[in-house]
Amino acid sequence: MEESKMNEVRLTKKDVNRCMNRLYIGAEMSNSYERLQALVFCASMIPALKKLYPEKEEYVQALKRHLVFYNTDSIPGGIILGITLGMEEEKANGGSITDDAITSIKTGLMGPVAAVGDTLIWAAYMPILIALFLPFAKNGNPIGGILPLLIYPISTYYLMKYMTQKGYQLGRESVLKILKNGSMQAVIFFANVVGLMMMGALTAGNVSISTPLSLSASGSEFALQAFLDSVVPGILPLAAVFAIYIYMAKKGQNFNRILLVILIVSVIGSLLGIL
Repeated sequence: MEESKMNEVRLTKKDVNRCMNRLYIGAEMSNSYERLQALVFCASMIPALKKLYPEKEEYVQALKRHLVFYNTDSIPGGIILGITLGMEEEKANGGSITDDAITSIKTGLMGPVAAVGDTLIWAAYMPILIALFLPFAKNGNPIGGILPLLIYPISTYYLMKYMTQKGYQLGRESVLKILKNGSMQAVIFFANVVGLMMMGALTAGNVSISTPLSLSASGSEFALQAFLDSVVPGILPLAAVFAIYIYMAKKGQNFNRILLVILIVSVIGSLLGIL
């Protein structure tokens, strides 16, 4: 018993961080249509796998099981990396962990973790961060363009580092409990509300659409834009944003086509005196 403990191989905090650094840097650089992030995930595991599996055959087998399809949001996805490292460590030290178990836990967590990351980071944190510095950029202050480019990578790096270490320490059971107890759904709902509020504020402050049309009623003429502003302020920019959103939801994110349509509508509207 004592001899088996002495022969155990354990990953250090430095080992876990080395794997995390690789995944953070390369998460979006090696995507393929066949396996998406599998290649970079496998490459991220290499420092740990080399230490855990000194025998070439076992090492090669470990590499192969991490080349299967993998795709999630890379920042909170650090917790999957941490859990996988913990499972590989247990397997390397004689634990009853199978190849299928490691692959299954990765596959099972990809969707929930991606939903959390897309909601909290892409739909809430990033728009809020950009919105905070938009007034500076609008006024020609360079910090409006520089600080978001510094704050975002630094903050997400340390978040991913924390998630990876926690995943390694807590193991897969703790993460599954968090995902099942309903508390994460409340966080996601709150982030959705905040994200929608920020998008509304960004629309009102940065999308400018107005009409010079005038309407006649009872022998008097009044400006349509003034009427719209008195009833529903910002309705034209909001309608344009919703139209683009509906198009993207139904037809996909064809940004070139969207920009072309906006340009054509703007030119025609201007020539006809509508916009």
